[in-house]
Amino acid sequence: MTVTCAIRYVLDPFKRDAFETYARSWLTIIPACGGNLIGYFMPHEGTNNIAHALISFDSLAAYEAYRARIKADPEGAANFRFAEEKRFILSEERTFLRAVTRQKA
Repeated sequence: MTVTCAIRYVLDPFKRDAFETYARSWLTIIPACGGNLIGYFMPHEGTNNIAHALISFDSLAAYEAYRARIKADPEGAANFRFAEEKRFILSEERTFLRAVTRQKA
């Protein structure tokens, strides 16, 4: 069963450009480490401090293996450090979702 990790970020609204740099870096790192990146989504209209990311995996076990790879990846580790140094993410929440599909007749 495919699972999608939905990440909700609360941002410092005055540091959205830094978050966009961070998100853009993940566009190549995540797929290289085994995640199926659906995308990062920045605030556009309305609330100015909430962003989202969606990443799918074949299973929760695949997600756990991906987490180990991305932490060990030099580019991934550098991007995590960038976020810690610039402090543009105030909090993040992860929810694991499954797609609703049609029932078989």
